[in-house]
Amino acid sequence: MAEGIKDKVAIIGMGCTKFGERWDKSANKLMVEAFLEALEDAGIEKKAIQAAWSGTCYEETSVGKSAIPLSITLKLPFIPATRVENFCATGSEALRGACYGVASGAFDIALAVGVEKLKDTGYGGLPQTDSQVGTSHRFAFPNYTPPGMFAMMGTRYFAQYGLTPQEGKHVLARITVKSHHNGALNPKAHLRREVTIEDVVNAPIVAWPLGLFDCCGVSDGAAAAIVCRADIAKKFRADPVYVKSLQIAASSGEEMMCCEWDYAHVETTVHAAKRAYKEAGIKDPRKEISMMEVHDCFSITELTIYEDLGISPRGKARDDIEAGFYDLDGKLPCQPDGGLKCFGHPIGASGLRMMYEMYKQLQGKAGPRQIKNPKFGLTHNMGGIPPMNVVSVCIAGL
Repeated sequence: MAEGIKDKVAIIGMGCTKFGERWDKSANKLMVEAFLEALEDAGIEKKAIQAAWSGTCYEETSVGKSAIPLSITLKLPFIPATRVENFCATGSEALRGACYGVASGAFDIALAVGVEKLKDTGYGGLPQTDSQVGTSHRFAFPNYTPPGMFAMMGTRYFAQYGLTPQEGKHVLARITVKSHHNGALNPKAHLRREVTIEDVVNAPIVAWPLGLFDCCGVSDGAAAAIVCRADIAKKFRADPVYVKSLQIAASSGEEMMCCEWDYAHVETTVHAAKRAYKEAGIKDPRKEISMMEVHDCFSITELTIYEDLGISPRGKARDDIEAGFYDLDGKLPCQPDGGLKCFGHPIGASGLRMMYEMYKQLQGKAGPRQIKNPKFGLTHNMGGIPPMNVVSVCIAGL
């Protein structure tokens, strides 16, 4: 019977660049920056790495379709190298490859890197492409945009759970204000300015109810992780972080085609979370998870994730948000580094960036954002749209 990877793999080194409009560096240079930080953090020589996975989503704006740019740029000759892509969950997919490679016994030490260079290519937002939703869907959804698709989740959620438009906008604004507060404490974050409820509610509308501050932007950046067999981790450092579970679920498309789906949640997250909790041995995530980084591409996404992860009861996330449950000083801080909203979203790097924050928090090295005595950190990374997507849920701990 399958056992999963709980406590079979440890993270011994991580690196992350500053995210933002990195006009000063190419994608390859960003990858080198993250890699060198991870290598120094792990305290190992480059020759110790036995396999590598690189994640990029848009190869035409980044470092190419294969893993050869990784091998050339990082000077890792002749080891197994694989390029992966899984929409916005690409960084998590790279980490999964490295972790599974080590857990299988094929390698002792492996590398995962995620990178994306978007800002100086004229790339803005997340436009429709045939590769994202399939050619045929252009005819079914001629006006499809990600803000529009997630905005419909907002209006549906408000209607289903009895929030007035004003109440709905306020609770979404509360999420954004929290993330901006945390991002302002993070020197590597793309956006570092605090905002008020009034700023968010009165901002220009992108797709109602989502205004400008309800939407994450895109960034340049890279992140990297070095993982090894758990039984040798303490040879490299006294405080390795252990992978407790790593689950990925992909939509079959049935949500888009079946009227039973309510458009007020993401079914893929529900399944990935249940499997992740089982693998990690988590019985009550609301009490056992210490902190989270979730895929807040839009404020409504973060709200529904709270419920899909089984933290807030269905329809009750509003109560927890307004009570400060997910604030940095709350019972279960979410987005302590600012999230996609403020740290930024270089698509191929985001999943690894989330784990970078959990890693630093678990080691007590998060500076002014430090959470008191965390035990388990959860990352949730999603690619796609509400009715069709891929979701990663990873849990790490000491």
